[in-house]
Amino acid sequence: MDRLKLLMIAGAGPAILLGSLTVSLSQGGPPPPPPPGTITTADATGTVATLTLNPTFDLTSPFFHPLGTNARTCGTCHTPGDAMTVSAANVEARFDETEGTDPIFLTVDGSDSPRDEVATLLERTSAYSMLTSKGVIRIGLPIPTNAQFTLSAVKDPYGFASAAELSLFRRPLPTANLRFLSSVMWDGRESPAGTNIGNALLHQAGDAVVNHEQGIFPSLTTRTTVFNFEAPLYSAQISDLVAGPLTAGGAQGGPGFLINQPFFPGINDPFGRNPQKAPFNPNVFTIYNAWANLHPDGTAQTAQRLSIARGEALFNTFRFNISGVAGLNDIAGQPNFVGSCSSCHNSPNVGTRSLPDLMHTGIADVAHASPALPVYTLKNKSTGETVQTTDPGAALTSGNWADIGKFKVPSLRGLSARAPYMHNGAFTDLAQVVSFYNVRFTMGLNAQQQTDLTAFLQAL
Repeated sequence: MDRLKLLMIAGAGPAILLGSLTVSLSQGGPPPPPPPGTITTADATGTVATLTLNPTFDLTSPFFHPLGTNARTCGTCHTPGDAMTVSAANVEARFDETEGTDPIFLTVDGSDSPRDEVATLLERTSAYSMLTSKGVIRIGLPIPTNAQFTLSAVKDPYGFASAAELSLFRRPLPTANLRFLSSVMWDGRESPAGTNIGNALLHQAGDAVVNHEQGIFPSLTTRTTVFNFEAPLYSAQISDLVAGPLTAGGAQGGPGFLINQPFFPGINDPFGRNPQKAPFNPNVFTIYNAWANLHPDGTAQTAQRLSIARGEALFNTFRFNISGVAGLNDIAGQPNFVGSCSSCHNSPNVGTRSLPDLMHTGIADVAHASPALPVYTLKNKSTGETVQTTDPGAALTSGNWADIGKFKVPSLRGLSARAPYMHNGAFTDLAQVVSFYNVRFTMGLNAQQQTDLTAFLQAL
Protein backbone atom coordinates (compact mmCIF):
# COMPACT_ATOMS: atom_id res chain seq x y z
CA MET A 1 0.00 0.00 0.00
CA ASP A 2 2.71 2.49 0.99
CA ARG A 3 4.54 2.12 -2.31
CA LEU A 4 1.37 3.28 -4.12
CA LYS A 5 1.27 6.47 -2.02
CA LEU A 6 -2.41 6.22 -1.24
CA LEU A 7 -4.26 9.11 0.32
CA MET A 8 -4.64 8.31 4.01
CA ILE A 9 -7.51 10.70 4.57
CA ALA A 10 -8.41 9.42 8.01
CA GLY A 11 -4.93 9.81 9.43
CA ALA A 12 -4.21 12.55 11.92
CA GLY A 13 -1.15 14.71 11.60
CA PRO A 14 0.10 17.94 10.10
CA ALA A 15 -0.31 16.92 6.48
CA ILE A 16 -2.37 14.70 4.22
CA LEU A 17 -0.70 12.62 1.52
CA LEU A 18 -2.42 13.01 -1.84
CA GLY A 19 -0.65 10.75 -4.28
CA SER A 20 2.70 12.47 -4.67
CA LEU A 21 1.35 15.78 -3.33
CA THR A 22 1.62 16.92 0.26
CA VAL A 23 -0.94 19.49 1.38
CA SER A 24 -0.20 21.68 4.38
CA LEU A 25 -2.97 22.03 6.92
CA SER A 26 -1.83 25.37 8.28
CA GLN A 27 -4.56 27.88 9.05
CA GLY A 28 -5.03 31.40 7.80
CA GLY A 29 -3.88 33.36 4.81
CA PRO A 30 -5.41 33.82 1.38
CA PRO A 31 -6.05 30.84 -0.88
CA PRO A 32 -3.35 30.01 -3.41
CA PRO A 33 -3.95 31.08 -7.01
CA PRO A 34 -6.35 28.69 -8.75
CA PRO A 35 -4.37 25.76 -10.19
CA PRO A 36 -4.36 25.23 -13.96
CA GLY A 37 -6.93 22.49 -13.41
CA THR A 38 -9.79 24.71 -12.22
CA ILE A 39 -13.16 24.26 -13.94
CA THR A 40 -15.94 26.81 -13.42
CA THR A 41 -19.55 26.24 -14.44
CA ALA A 42 -22.72 28.32 -14.15
CA ASP A 43 -25.39 26.93 -11.84
CA ALA A 44 -28.78 28.08 -10.55
CA THR A 45 -27.45 30.81 -8.25
CA GLY A 46 -24.07 31.72 -9.71
CA THR A 47 -20.91 29.77 -10.49
CA VAL A 48 -19.40 26.63 -9.00
CA ALA A 49 -15.69 25.85 -9.24
CA THR A 50 -13.92 22.52 -9.01
CA LEU A 51 -10.14 22.52 -8.76
CA THR A 52 -7.54 19.80 -8.57
CA LEU A 53 -4.20 19.77 -6.80
CA ASN A 54 -2.86 17.60 -9.59
CA PRO A 55 -0.93 19.49 -12.29
CA THR A 56 -3.97 19.51 -14.59
CA PHE A 57 -7.61 18.44 -14.57
CA ASP A 58 -6.90 15.25 -16.48
CA LEU A 59 -9.91 14.37 -18.63
CA THR A 60 -7.96 11.41 -20.00
CA SER A 61 -7.90 9.77 -16.56
CA PRO A 62 -9.51 6.32 -16.20
CA PHE A 63 -12.10 8.21 -14.16
CA PHE A 64 -13.51 9.32 -17.52
CA HIS A 65 -13.05 6.02 -19.38
CA PRO A 66 -15.25 2.91 -19.29
CA LEU A 67 -13.87 0.31 -16.89
CA GLY A 68 -16.73 -2.15 -17.29
CA THR A 69 -18.78 -3.69 -20.07
CA ASN A 70 -21.13 -0.79 -20.73
CA ALA A 71 -20.25 2.72 -21.88
CA ARG A 72 -20.45 4.31 -18.45
CA THR A 73 -17.53 5.91 -16.62
CA CYS A 74 -17.13 7.39 -13.15
CA GLY A 75 -17.67 10.73 -14.87
CA THR A 76 -21.12 9.65 -16.06
CA CYS A 77 -22.55 10.43 -12.61
CA HIS A 78 -19.78 12.67 -11.24
CA THR A 79 -19.32 15.75 -13.41
CA PRO A 80 -17.24 18.88 -12.62
CA GLY A 81 -20.13 21.16 -13.55
CA ASP A 82 -22.30 19.57 -10.86
CA ALA A 83 -19.68 19.75 -8.10
CA MET A 84 -18.62 16.18 -8.95
CA THR A 85 -22.07 14.63 -8.68
CA VAL A 86 -24.92 14.88 -11.20
CA SER A 87 -27.91 17.21 -10.99
CA ALA A 88 -31.41 16.29 -12.10
CA ALA A 89 -31.24 19.19 -14.57
CA ASN A 90 -28.11 17.67 -16.11
CA VAL A 91 -29.77 14.26 -16.39
CA GLU A 92 -32.90 15.71 -17.95
CA ALA A 93 -30.85 17.66 -20.49
CA ARG A 94 -28.96 14.51 -21.45
CA PHE A 95 -32.22 12.65 -21.88
CA ASP A 96 -33.58 15.34 -24.15
CA GLU A 97 -30.36 15.51 -26.17
CA THR A 98 -29.98 11.75 -26.67
CA GLU A 99 -33.63 10.65 -26.35
CA GLY A 100 -32.65 8.55 -23.36
CA THR A 101 -29.66 6.75 -24.89
CA ASP A 102 -26.86 8.45 -22.95
CA PRO A 103 -24.89 5.84 -20.93
CA ILE A 104 -26.49 7.02 -17.69
CA PHE A 105 -29.78 5.57 -18.96
CA LEU A 106 -29.36 1.85 -18.38
CA THR A 107 -31.80 -0.51 -16.71
CA VAL A 108 -29.10 -1.98 -14.46
CA ASP A 109 -29.76 0.88 -12.02
CA GLY A 110 -31.01 3.90 -13.95
CA SER A 111 -34.58 2.77 -14.57
CA ASP A 112 -37.40 2.71 -12.05
CA SER A 113 -37.37 -1.09 -12.32
CA PRO A 114 -34.80 -3.41 -13.92
CA ARG A 115 -37.70 -5.00 -15.78
CA ASP A 116 -38.71 -1.79 -17.56
CA GLU A 117 -39.00 -1.87 -21.34
CA VAL A 118 -36.84 0.81 -22.99
CA ALA A 119 -37.08 0.09 -26.72
CA THR A 120 -39.03 3.24 -27.61
CA LEU A 121 -38.72 6.88 -26.57
CA LEU A 122 -42.08 6.67 -24.79
CA GLU A 123 -40.93 3.62 -22.84
CA ARG A 124 -37.65 5.28 -21.90
CA THR A 125 -39.46 8.43 -20.76
CA SER A 126 -41.49 6.31 -18.36
CA ALA A 127 -38.67 3.97 -17.33
CA TYR A 128 -36.21 6.69 -16.34
CA SER A 129 -38.70 9.00 -14.61
CA MET A 130 -36.99 8.90 -11.20
CA LEU A 131 -33.55 9.53 -12.71
CA THR A 132 -34.68 12.49 -14.79
CA SER A 133 -36.88 14.08 -12.11
CA LYS A 134 -34.86 13.36 -8.95
CA GLY A 135 -31.38 12.56 -10.23
CA VAL A 136 -31.43 9.28 -8.28
CA ILE A 137 -29.87 5.92 -9.04
CA ARG A 138 -31.70 2.74 -8.03
CA ILE A 139 -29.67 0.76 -5.50
CA GLY A 140 -30.75 -2.87 -5.03
CA LEU A 141 -30.01 -4.31 -1.58
CA PRO A 142 -31.52 -7.30 0.26
CA ILE A 143 -32.75 -7.62 3.83
CA PRO A 144 -29.67 -9.08 5.62
CA THR A 145 -30.02 -12.69 6.76
CA ASN A 146 -29.04 -11.68 10.30
CA ALA A 147 -31.40 -8.69 10.44
CA GLN A 148 -33.43 -7.97 13.56
CA PHE A 149 -36.40 -7.36 11.30
CA THR A 150 -38.29 -8.82 8.37
CA LEU A 151 -40.05 -7.23 5.41
CA SER A 152 -43.73 -7.77 6.12
CA ALA A 153 -45.10 -5.70 3.24
CA VAL A 154 -43.92 -3.70 0.26
CA LYS A 155 -45.74 -1.17 -1.88
CA ASP A 156 -43.63 -0.57 -4.97
CA PRO A 157 -45.20 1.59 -7.70
CA TYR A 158 -42.86 -0.13 -10.16
CA GLY A 159 -43.81 -3.71 -9.15
CA PHE A 160 -40.32 -5.05 -8.52
CA ALA A 161 -39.00 -4.69 -4.95
CA SER A 162 -38.94 -7.65 -2.55
CA ALA A 163 -36.97 -8.83 0.50
CA ALA A 164 -34.39 -10.24 -1.91
CA GLU A 165 -33.83 -6.81 -3.47
CA LEU A 166 -35.28 -3.59 -2.15
CA SER A 167 -35.29 -0.71 -4.63
CA LEU A 168 -33.60 2.29 -2.97
CA PHE A 169 -33.45 5.55 -4.89
CA ARG A 170 -30.40 7.59 -3.90
CA ARG A 171 -28.47 10.60 -5.16
CA PRO A 172 -24.85 10.06 -6.25
CA LEU A 173 -22.58 11.67 -3.67
CA PRO A 174 -19.85 14.11 -4.80
CA THR A 175 -16.37 12.79 -5.53
CA ALA A 176 -14.80 16.05 -4.33
CA ASN A 177 -13.84 17.34 -0.90
CA LEU A 178 -13.13 13.72 0.04
CA ARG A 179 -10.53 14.71 2.64
CA PHE A 180 -13.39 15.73 4.93
CA LEU A 181 -15.29 12.43 4.89
CA SER A 182 -15.91 10.27 7.94
CA SER A 183 -18.05 7.66 6.14
CA VAL A 184 -18.49 6.48 2.56
CA MET A 185 -21.91 6.14 0.88
CA TRP A 186 -25.21 7.42 2.24
CA ASP A 187 -25.61 4.38 4.48
CA GLY A 188 -21.92 4.06 5.35
CA ARG A 189 -21.77 0.56 3.89
CA GLU A 190 -18.37 1.09 2.25
CA SER A 191 -16.70 2.17 5.50
CA PRO A 192 -17.26 -0.39 8.25
CA ALA A 193 -15.84 0.39 11.68
CA GLY A 194 -12.05 0.38 11.73
CA THR A 195 -11.66 0.95 7.99
CA ASN A 196 -9.47 3.83 6.90
CA ILE A 197 -11.43 6.22 4.67
CA GLY A 198 -8.76 6.02 1.98
CA ASN A 199 -9.09 2.25 1.82
CA ALA A 200 -12.88 2.55 1.90
CA LEU A 201 -12.78 4.84 -1.13
CA LEU A 202 -10.49 2.43 -2.96
CA HIS A 203 -12.96 -0.39 -2.38
CA GLN A 204 -15.91 1.81 -3.31
CA ALA A 205 -14.26 2.62 -6.64
CA GLY A 206 -14.13 -1.09 -7.39
CA ASP A 207 -17.71 -1.71 -6.36
CA ALA A 208 -18.82 1.16 -8.59
CA VAL A 209 -17.23 -0.56 -11.59
CA VAL A 210 -18.99 -3.83 -10.73
CA ASN A 211 -22.41 -2.43 -9.90
CA HIS A 212 -22.75 0.58 -12.20
CA GLU A 213 -20.38 -0.17 -15.08
CA GLN A 214 -21.15 -3.92 -15.10
CA GLY A 215 -17.51 -4.91 -15.03
CA ILE A 216 -15.23 -7.09 -12.95
CA PHE A 217 -13.65 -5.74 -9.78
CA PRO A 218 -10.64 -3.77 -11.07
CA SER A 219 -7.04 -4.14 -10.00
CA LEU A 220 -5.57 -2.12 -7.16
CA THR A 221 -3.49 -0.19 -9.71
CA THR A 222 -6.60 0.87 -11.65
CA ARG A 223 -8.52 1.75 -8.52
CA THR A 224 -5.57 3.77 -7.24
CA THR A 225 -5.43 5.74 -10.49
CA VAL A 226 -9.12 6.61 -10.15
CA PHE A 227 -8.61 7.43 -6.49
CA ASN A 228 -5.62 9.67 -7.17
CA PHE A 229 -7.74 11.64 -9.64
CA GLU A 230 -10.64 12.28 -7.27
CA ALA A 231 -8.80 12.64 -3.97
CA PRO A 232 -7.23 16.07 -4.77
CA LEU A 233 -10.54 17.58 -5.98
CA TYR A 234 -12.17 20.51 -4.18
CA SER A 235 -15.56 21.96 -5.14
CA ALA A 236 -17.43 25.02 -3.86
CA GLN A 237 -19.56 27.89 -5.03
CA ILE A 238 -17.28 30.72 -6.19
CA SER A 239 -19.72 33.45 -7.23
CA ASP A 240 -23.31 34.45 -6.54
CA LEU A 241 -25.60 36.04 -9.13
CA VAL A 242 -26.52 38.83 -6.71
CA ALA A 243 -23.65 39.01 -4.19
CA GLY A 244 -20.91 38.68 -6.82
CA PRO A 245 -17.53 36.98 -6.23
CA LEU A 246 -17.60 34.98 -3.01
CA THR A 247 -13.99 35.88 -2.27
CA ALA A 248 -14.62 39.64 -2.42
CA GLY A 249 -14.45 41.96 0.56
CA GLY A 250 -12.62 39.54 2.80
CA ALA A 251 -14.98 36.62 2.23
CA GLN A 252 -13.50 33.14 1.96
CA GLY A 253 -15.84 31.37 -0.44
CA GLY A 254 -14.78 29.16 -3.32
CA PRO A 255 -12.75 25.93 -3.22
CA GLY A 256 -9.30 27.54 -2.82
CA PHE A 257 -9.71 28.11 0.91
CA LEU A 258 -10.64 24.46 1.42
CA ILE A 259 -7.15 23.34 0.49
CA ASN A 260 -5.73 24.50 3.81
CA GLN A 261 -8.83 23.84 5.90
CA PRO A 262 -7.85 21.73 8.94
CA PHE A 263 -9.68 18.44 9.42
CA PHE A 264 -9.24 15.25 11.38
CA PRO A 265 -11.69 12.62 12.61
CA GLY A 266 -13.46 14.04 15.64
CA ILE A 267 -12.56 17.67 14.99
CA ASN A 268 -15.06 19.99 16.67
CA ASP A 269 -17.14 17.10 17.99
CA PRO A 270 -20.03 18.37 20.14
CA PHE A 271 -19.99 15.31 22.42
CA GLY A 272 -16.46 15.39 23.81
CA ARG A 273 -14.87 12.92 21.40
CA ASN A 274 -12.32 15.30 19.89
CA PRO A 275 -8.97 13.49 20.18
CA GLN A 276 -7.30 16.85 20.86
CA LYS A 277 -9.78 17.47 23.73
CA ALA A 278 -10.77 20.85 22.28
CA PRO A 279 -14.28 22.02 23.16
CA PHE A 280 -17.00 22.21 20.55
CA ASN A 281 -17.26 25.55 18.75
CA PRO A 282 -20.73 26.13 17.25
CA ASN A 283 -19.28 28.72 14.85
CA VAL A 284 -18.56 26.03 12.29
CA PHE A 285 -18.72 28.36 9.30
CA THR A 286 -16.63 31.54 9.28
CA ILE A 287 -16.56 32.07 5.51
CA TYR A 288 -18.63 35.25 5.45
CA ASN A 289 -17.72 36.87 8.76
CA ALA A 290 -16.28 39.83 6.83
CA TRP A 291 -19.64 40.50 5.20
CA ALA A 292 -21.38 41.01 8.53
CA ASN A 293 -19.64 44.38 8.93
CA LEU A 294 -19.03 47.57 6.99
CA HIS A 295 -16.45 47.73 4.23
CA PRO A 296 -13.04 49.00 5.40
CA ASP A 297 -13.94 52.38 3.91
CA GLY A 298 -17.07 52.52 6.05
CA THR A 299 -19.60 51.92 3.27
CA ALA A 300 -22.37 49.38 3.76
CA GLN A 301 -22.29 45.89 2.36
CA THR A 302 -24.79 44.97 -0.35
CA ALA A 303 -28.12 43.55 0.80
CA GLN A 304 -27.34 40.07 -0.54
CA ARG A 305 -23.96 39.91 1.19
CA LEU A 306 -25.58 40.95 4.45
CA SER A 307 -28.21 38.27 3.94
CA ILE A 308 -25.54 35.61 3.38
CA ALA A 309 -23.67 36.73 6.51
CA ARG A 310 -26.86 36.65 8.58
CA GLY A 311 -27.60 33.17 7.24
CA GLU A 312 -24.15 31.97 8.31
CA ALA A 313 -24.75 33.33 11.81
CA LEU A 314 -28.14 31.60 11.95
CA PHE A 315 -26.60 28.30 10.88
CA ASN A 316 -24.02 28.56 13.63
CA THR A 317 -25.92 29.98 16.56
CA PHE A 318 -29.72 29.81 16.10
CA ARG A 319 -30.66 27.31 18.79
CA PHE A 320 -33.64 25.00 18.69
CA ASN A 321 -34.82 21.76 20.23
CA ILE A 322 -33.53 18.64 18.44
CA SER A 323 -35.51 15.52 19.29
CA GLY A 324 -36.25 12.14 17.76
CA VAL A 325 -32.92 11.96 15.89
CA ALA A 326 -31.36 8.53 16.33
CA GLY A 327 -27.61 8.98 16.00
CA LEU A 328 -27.67 12.31 17.87
CA ASN A 329 -30.07 12.27 20.80
CA ASP A 330 -28.89 8.82 21.91
CA ILE A 331 -25.21 9.82 21.68
CA ALA A 332 -25.91 13.01 23.60
CA GLY A 333 -27.96 11.07 26.14
CA GLN A 334 -30.60 13.77 25.83
CA PRO A 335 -34.04 13.10 24.30
CA ASN A 336 -34.34 16.86 23.85
CA PHE A 337 -31.03 18.35 22.75
CA VAL A 338 -30.78 22.11 22.33
CA GLY A 339 -28.40 22.83 19.49
CA SER A 340 -27.98 24.52 16.11
CA CYS A 341 -27.47 23.41 12.51
CA SER A 342 -23.77 23.17 13.33
CA SER A 343 -24.43 20.55 16.01
CA CYS A 344 -24.85 17.99 13.23
CA HIS A 345 -22.82 19.65 10.46
CA ASN A 346 -19.79 20.13 12.71
CA SER A 347 -16.71 19.97 10.44
CA PRO A 348 -15.33 23.52 10.14
CA ASN A 349 -16.20 25.33 6.90
CA VAL A 350 -17.32 22.08 5.24
CA GLY A 351 -20.34 20.87 7.17
CA THR A 352 -19.67 17.14 7.09
CA ARG A 353 -19.86 15.10 10.29
CA SER A 354 -16.32 14.64 11.59
CA LEU A 355 -17.15 11.21 13.04
CA PRO A 356 -19.22 8.51 11.29
CA ASP A 357 -22.47 9.22 13.15
CA LEU A 358 -25.28 8.25 10.81
CA MET A 359 -28.55 9.97 11.70
CA HIS A 360 -32.28 9.51 11.30
CA THR A 361 -33.86 12.92 10.73
CA GLY A 362 -37.05 11.50 9.26
CA ILE A 363 -36.52 12.16 5.57
CA ALA A 364 -37.19 8.48 4.74
CA ASP A 365 -40.36 8.36 6.85
CA VAL A 366 -43.63 7.71 5.06
CA ALA A 367 -44.94 11.06 6.30
CA HIS A 368 -42.49 12.77 3.92
CA ALA A 369 -42.65 10.18 1.15
CA SER A 370 -43.17 10.99 -2.49
CA PRO A 371 -45.76 8.70 -4.11
CA ALA A 372 -43.02 7.83 -6.59
CA LEU A 373 -41.04 5.98 -3.88
CA PRO A 374 -41.60 2.40 -2.72
CA VAL A 375 -42.81 2.00 0.88
CA TYR A 376 -41.48 -0.86 3.00
CA THR A 377 -43.14 -2.16 6.17
CA LEU A 378 -40.52 -3.66 8.48
CA LYS A 379 -41.35 -5.85 11.49
CA ASN A 380 -39.13 -6.27 14.54
CA LYS A 381 -38.52 -10.02 15.07
CA SER A 382 -38.41 -9.68 18.86
CA THR A 383 -41.13 -7.16 19.68
CA GLY A 384 -43.48 -7.38 16.71
CA GLU A 385 -43.26 -3.59 16.30
CA THR A 386 -43.65 -2.34 12.73
CA VAL A 387 -42.36 0.74 10.97
CA GLN A 388 -42.86 2.04 7.45
CA THR A 389 -40.03 3.62 5.52
CA THR A 390 -39.02 4.44 1.96
CA ASP A 391 -35.43 3.44 2.70
CA PRO A 392 -34.09 1.46 5.70
CA GLY A 393 -30.71 3.17 5.28
CA ALA A 394 -27.88 1.84 7.45
CA ALA A 395 -30.06 -1.02 8.74
CA LEU A 396 -29.55 -2.87 5.46
CA THR A 397 -25.85 -3.06 6.30
CA SER A 398 -25.95 -3.65 10.05
CA GLY A 399 -29.24 -5.53 10.27
CA ASN A 400 -30.01 -3.49 13.40
CA TRP A 401 -33.54 -2.26 14.10
CA ALA A 402 -32.07 0.91 15.64
CA ASP A 403 -30.36 1.82 12.35
CA ILE A 404 -33.53 2.02 10.26
CA GLY A 405 -33.66 5.36 8.45
CA LYS A 406 -30.12 6.42 9.37
CA PHE A 407 -27.99 8.22 6.75
CA LYS A 408 -24.76 10.14 6.69
CA VAL A 409 -24.45 13.90 7.20
CA PRO A 410 -23.20 15.11 3.80
CA SER A 411 -20.84 17.92 2.89
CA LEU A 412 -22.52 21.27 2.31
CA ARG A 413 -20.04 22.79 -0.14
CA GLY A 414 -21.15 23.28 -3.76
CA LEU A 415 -24.82 22.85 -2.89
CA SER A 416 -26.22 25.11 -5.61
CA ALA A 417 -24.79 22.86 -8.32
CA ARG A 418 -26.13 19.68 -6.73
CA ALA A 419 -29.93 19.90 -6.79
CA PRO A 420 -32.10 18.10 -5.85
CA TYR A 421 -31.36 17.49 -2.17
CA MET A 422 -31.41 14.77 0.51
CA HIS A 423 -30.44 11.17 -0.18
CA ASN A 424 -33.58 10.60 -2.27
CA GLY A 425 -33.77 13.95 -4.07
CA ALA A 426 -36.83 14.93 -2.05
CA PHE A 427 -36.39 18.69 -2.37
CA THR A 428 -35.87 20.60 -5.60
CA ASP A 429 -34.23 23.65 -4.02
CA LEU A 430 -32.55 24.78 -0.82
CA ALA A 431 -35.53 26.85 0.31
CA GLN A 432 -37.47 23.60 0.58
CA VAL A 433 -34.68 22.06 2.65
CA VAL A 434 -34.76 24.99 5.08
CA SER A 435 -38.56 24.80 5.27
CA PHE A 436 -38.43 21.06 6.03
CA TYR A 437 -36.12 21.50 9.00
CA ASN A 438 -37.98 24.57 10.19
CA VAL A 439 -41.12 22.43 10.47
CA ARG A 440 -39.42 19.18 11.53
CA PHE A 441 -37.78 20.77 14.57
CA THR A 442 -40.28 23.58 15.17
CA MET A 443 -37.41 26.02 14.78
CA GLY A 444 -39.59 29.10 14.49
CA LEU A 445 -37.61 30.76 11.71
CA ASN A 446 -39.46 33.72 10.25
CA ALA A 447 -39.59 34.44 6.51
CA GLN A 448 -36.51 36.69 6.52
CA GLN A 449 -34.49 34.19 8.51
CA GLN A 450 -35.42 31.41 6.10
CA THR A 451 -34.40 33.64 3.19
CA ASP A 452 -31.06 34.43 4.86
CA LEU A 453 -30.30 30.80 5.68
CA THR A 454 -31.13 29.79 2.11
CA ALA A 455 -28.87 32.55 0.72
CA PHE A 456 -26.02 31.28 2.88
CA LEU A 457 -26.45 27.65 1.78
CA GLN A 458 -26.53 28.76 -1.85
CA ALA A 459 -23.17 30.51 -1.32
CA LEU A 460 -21.39 27.40 -0.07
